[in-house]
Amino acid sequence: MIDLHTHTDRSDGSTAPEDLVRQAVAEGLQALGIADHDTLAGYEAAGPAAAACGLELICAVELSTRPNECRQPGKRERSVHVLGYWLLEPPTTEFRCWLETQQASRRRRNVDLLTKLRELGVSITLEDAEVYGRNQVGRPHIARVLCDKGYVSTIQEAFDVYLADEAKAAVERDEPTLEEGIRLIQESGGMSSLAHPVRLPQRGADLFRLVQRLVEAGLQGIEVHHSEHSPADCAEYAEIARRFDLIPTGGSDFHGDNKPGIRLGHGINGNAMLPYSFLEQMWEQCTVKRH
Repeated sequence: MIDLHTHTDRSDGSTAPEDLVRQAVAEGLQALGIADHDTLAGYEAAGPAAAACGLELICAVELSTRPNECRQPGKRERSVHVLGYWLLEPPTTEFRCWLETQQASRRRRNVDLLTKLRELGVSITLEDAEVYGRNQVGRPHIARVLCDKGYVSTIQEAFDVYLADEAKAAVERDEPTLEEGIRLIQESGGMSSLAHPVRLPQRGADLFRLVQRLVEAGLQGIEVHHSEHSPADCAEYAEIARRFDLIPTGGSDFHGDNKPGIRLGHGINGNAMLPYSFLEQMWEQCTVKRH
């Protein structure tokens, strides 16, 4: 069994990389993909523990991108996430340096977001959020503080009211376009995959047109299996993968305590359980596309 979409406390998960490895072994996983947001730090920190346990570790990352080159003034575009997997070679030094710029952008966004929250009468500090996000503060960590201080009752409410892309405190962040994110992953030696397409507003023919556009930009995969995907969703995305010759990818999107309903290697009620042969097929298809 494998899980190719997980997060550690180096981004917006709650689990330390070494602990995530131990949990993966306890769940009987043979391979684990760590896809932290805009950083490879969790993957690198997990390396020694994975080697000691005999767990196969897959290098991955999740990038936040904006769907369009031109932004509508005053409106925060909903981010589209792109996964990068390095199955055949490690990421380049240039890509690692670029990730540093994205982390700096995220830090600037946090400052602007907290300023906007204060303007709305919500008094929390970066130090409050750093209790949960010691390595990289993200919106889930701010959401937990909002819960702690009684501004909201749940993390979901924190996003709905304040933090989501179209919520009260939403602020712009310097993100690459979808095409740029795909290109950067490809140039660094990785394969790109459209993450959790169920979150996209496009459906049916509109989704086909979007995927066609991204394939022309170099997209190589689509996340077919995910904790938020129903069986019908999985079937739809598998058909899109077949139609566009894309590599199916999948994983639970495990975040530890920040998404407590998701079980590592299983998803929600076992809807993201994948055999090792799934990873072998990814390798095979990636090798064919490379040559």
